[in-house]
Amino acid sequence: QVQLVESGGGLVQAGGSLRLSCAASGRTSSTYAMGWFRQAPGNEREFVAGINWSGGDRRYADSGKGRFTISRDNAKNTLYLQMNSLKPEDTANYYCAASGLYISTRTSGVDYDYWGQGTQVTVSS
Repeated sequence: QVQLVESGGGLVQAGGSLRLSCAASGRTSSTYAMGWFRQAPGNEREFVAGINWSGGDRRYADSGKGRFTISRDNAKNTLYLQMNSLKPEDTANYYCAASGLYISTRTSGVDYDYWGQGTQVTVSS
């Protein structure tokens, strides 16, 4: 089993920045591709960003391109999401996810096996 714990969420004004972290523990050798998803009240969970095992391939939802950067430090078993120029529509609970099967970058939630509990991001206007 793999446990994922997110941190770094909070309240920020529009235009501000936040850096989310996701610490993995347990059988971390079993994790390959990782990603960030978010879910706002009344909305379905949506893909935000994904990264492959080595960190050499990254993909973003259109909503975050140019503003969000996903990265990982495999030595520290930690995934990051740097979010800049935040907008009120970025307000959501952000979840970290890890795949136990895929090495390449994944953009669909069904390809992930492990999920964190989420960290709330609130952007005020």
